[in-house]
Amino acid sequence: MHKESRSKLWELTIRKSVGAKKNSFLPPSMSSSGSNVEEEEEEEEDGAEDEESGGKVEKLLSNGDFYTGQWLENYPHGTGKYLWTDGCMYEGEWCRGKTMGRGKFTWPSGATYEGDFKTGFMDGYGAYMGCNGDTYHGYWVMNLKHGKGRKKYKNGDAYEGDWRCGMQDGHGKYTWKNGNEYEGQWKSGVISGKGSMLWANGDRYVGSWEDGLPKGEGRYLWLNGSFYVGIWSKDPSEQSGTYYPSDDFSPSNQEWDPQVVFNDNLKDCIICPGETITVLPSQKVLNWIGIEVNFLQKQTSKVSSGDSSSRPRWRRSIDLARRSCQSSNKGHERIGDWETDGEFWSVRDGDDCLASLRLSDVARIQQIKLQTKEMKKQGETISKGHKNYELMLNLQLGIRHSVGRPAPATSLDLKASAFDPKEKIWTRFPPEGTKHTPPHQSCDFRWKDYCPLVFRTLRMLFKVDAGDYMISICGNDALRELSSPGKSGSFFYLTNDDRYMIKTMKKSEVKVLLRMLPAYYSHVRAFENTLVTKFFGLHCVKLTGATQKKVRFVIMGNLFCSEYAIHRRYDLKGSSHGRMTDKPETEIDENTTLKDLDLNFIFRLQKAWFQEFLRQVDRDCEFLEQERIMDYSLLVGLHFRETSLLRDPSNEGNGESELLSDASPRLSRVEMDQLLYEPTRWPNIKLGINMPARVEQTIRRIESESQLIGDPTGEFYDVVLFFGIIDILQDYDISKKLEHAYKSFQYDATSISAVDPKLYSKRFRDFIFKVFAEDY
Repeated sequence: MHKESRSKLWELTIRKSVGAKKNSFLPPSMSSSGSNVEEEEEEEEDGAEDEESGGKVEKLLSNGDFYTGQWLENYPHGTGKYLWTDGCMYEGEWCRGKTMGRGKFTWPSGATYEGDFKTGFMDGYGAYMGCNGDTYHGYWVMNLKHGKGRKKYKNGDAYEGDWRCGMQDGHGKYTWKNGNEYEGQWKSGVISGKGSMLWANGDRYVGSWEDGLPKGEGRYLWLNGSFYVGIWSKDPSEQSGTYYPSDDFSPSNQEWDPQVVFNDNLKDCIICPGETITVLPSQKVLNWIGIEVNFLQKQTSKVSSGDSSSRPRWRRSIDLARRSCQSSNKGHERIGDWETDGEFWSVRDGDDCLASLRLSDVARIQQIKLQTKEMKKQGETISKGHKNYELMLNLQLGIRHSVGRPAPATSLDLKASAFDPKEKIWTRFPPEGTKHTPPHQSCDFRWKDYCPLVFRTLRMLFKVDAGDYMISICGNDALRELSSPGKSGSFFYLTNDDRYMIKTMKKSEVKVLLRMLPAYYSHVRAFENTLVTKFFGLHCVKLTGATQKKVRFVIMGNLFCSEYAIHRRYDLKGSSHGRMTDKPETEIDENTTLKDLDLNFIFRLQKAWFQEFLRQVDRDCEFLEQERIMDYSLLVGLHFRETSLLRDPSNEGNGESELLSDASPRLSRVEMDQLLYEPTRWPNIKLGINMPARVEQTIRRIESESQLIGDPTGEFYDVVLFFGIIDILQDYDISKKLEHAYKSFQYDATSISAVDPKLYSKRFRDFIFKVFAEDY
């Protein structure tokens, strides 16, 4: 039987089953069986016991969806089947209301996924069979093909190899239905890197590829043994090479044009785009809201009188709203516009009181779409009259001059002389302007570029467009100054689009950065997923005249530049002395940077990402240790995806966690899933950037600095994570050695920040590898 027909038959069966059951839900006066009230109450109590103990139930939800299967504490738990009104169906394992474990998801179109699920996502090993004939067997992470996998396309093509974030990435083999084959490296779904193309006629190309075409060094071989070696490019002017005939050489080959490969041989080697999954299992809303409302109503009906203060706040608010609705509708047989449907309560549109209840209270219990609101940007805008207004103008003039200066094409292979600390350019900016600088309304100043070629190349390495970079910093919008300087006394400025952060620097920090610049460049070039701070420019403004004031600053990437609001941010070092925020609880908000002893979460990453995280933290810490750097930290930002039940750490352990007001902008579940899991709409998901993950809440047993990490509670939240290693310009100089010696007399030497780089690196890693864990 066709899958779609089976799905419709299943739906009809459910409707008949539920329709038959509705009679048993009627009040005694309307029941045809005439059963007495006591019997019905006993049956209801037995049903409630079955639900609480994990028995099998059948549930018709208020929106028409249907669930049958095991039930525990008001949620599906065990094995069960859920049918949506649009024809989608899931059958398999559940854990507290979420699809978790082995299961099968069926679409109305007939497409199916059968395999592992994790918190609602296709995650683990599974097989997808599309309605158009595409099939995929392999590994998944958060709805995306990720790991080893084999895909067969509807047109007869096939790919077997590595996948990353839903696309071919790594080593893989693609076979076309006409017999052509490619085996080699891929990047983001495109042939890129070293690889070999074998045509059905026996010809072969072995060499470098870029964006699906031969690019760079390569060799073309004919079946008769002749070959052509050279530099390949689609641009004929860049193409060069030599033809080598075989012993039985064919004269026709000598006149062969390499452009034949681009124009003829590759025209049939198009990668099939495959089927797009328009509705993902994780996007299907599971309507437990109706169940929760019914549960609260039952609890309320059991309390005839007395003190209600013992109930949690959210239950009291439901009671109050419900009583308010009752009083406003006296004289009606219905309670407001609620109607009993036997086991469930349903809400009809049109009643303002109940609409308010549904949005303001029920949404606090379960997922509901929240409208995004305009959030006040962090920092104070530097407008005319601000004490640093002229400094901002100087900075913008200097950046515009530096980035706009003509320069030859740069290779990533830089000479040692480019890193020489003496490699710097001074430029004078008088108000009237010069041959090379424009007139301006600021004061007379001089501008210094440190190692300009290195930072220009770093921007190219980090894929920063020069025009966008200039507009972000030097456009019409003013910079914003963060309200208070950092611990080092440095000031921070943000560009209006939040992409870049500008930090003023001490002379000693400039020396450290210039000293480590060659090693830093090699490190970030070797490791694309490095977590260390990205530096884009190092400059100095020197005012002329009597003051002769120098302001040195570095331009860095802003880790928290995202479409998602950051609801929590942490600065983690692995030390305990002084590692707690000194702000009063009433002043802590989404812009407050919390510290080690404030942390009340364990961050759980998907297996593939977690393994990459472990490797990269090791690499980055080894680099910092070799450069004698210490006192760095891991900056972590969290965007909570599913719920507004953000717990207030100050109330942990007192028996009742308070709800925090969540005024930050938040994307709806559907909007976020579209951004995160539809490849055409992704922001770049990389290690530490826009990473879907889960966090598990923790609680400390006692108020003690000895317990850096609390005990897991089993309470999870879906989040988008951002993290990176910051403050990497503090070397272990004589001042830090003296600080360590002094504080060691007063405190535990292992609890302070100022320790030897080797010890600091070990302590940092040990702590971070406990705070981050593999998701299960």
